[in-house]
Amino acid sequence: MPLLKGALHVHTTLSDGQLSPLQVADHYKDLGFDFVAITDHDYLLRPNYRAMIPAHNGILVFHGVELTIFEKGYIHVNRIYGDKEILHIFNHPAEYDLEFNELLKILESVAEKFPIDAVEISSKGFYTPEYDIDLVPYPKIASDDSHTKLGCGRAWIELECERNPDSIIRAIKAGDSKPCFR
Repeated sequence: MPLLKGALHVHTTLSDGQLSPLQVADHYKDLGFDFVAITDHDYLLRPNYRAMIPAHNGILVFHGVELTIFEKGYIHVNRIYGDKEILHIFNHPAEYDLEFNELLKILESVAEKFPIDAVEISSKGFYTPEYDIDLVPYPKIASDDSHTKLGCGRAWIELECERNPDSIIRAIKAGDSKPCFR
């Protein structure tokens, strides 16, 4: 199986990012990525946003959305669509300014609403080791949460699987990806 490199949390001009979806795909391809998930904010999305995300030659582009969930404050969960599979990632836990045990309770409560498949162990592309522990009972991923060109490529995952959306999502759910940082 090929070793694939991917970004799972990227914002574009479809919400509050500075790059268009095509610019994002081109930039990540230039950085050597095999796939990128465009996960713009749900409350800022333009109507018909999915039609504005291009199929891209040379890099897989996932459609996604960053969901805002009210759970004792606002929590973000990325929903990323494959062909048949859907991936849910609990985003940037370090940004919620919660005690660890309180965060675990919120994660458990959110998991009752959404099938949480992974947890980010990064914040804006920087490693947050306090969540990279077995007490967080989900596979760990790293992401940029990029909104600008400068934020692209700080954190990613690597995995060995077939180069198609559903295989990538299944590998992440199985914990077969490795978080990486620049």
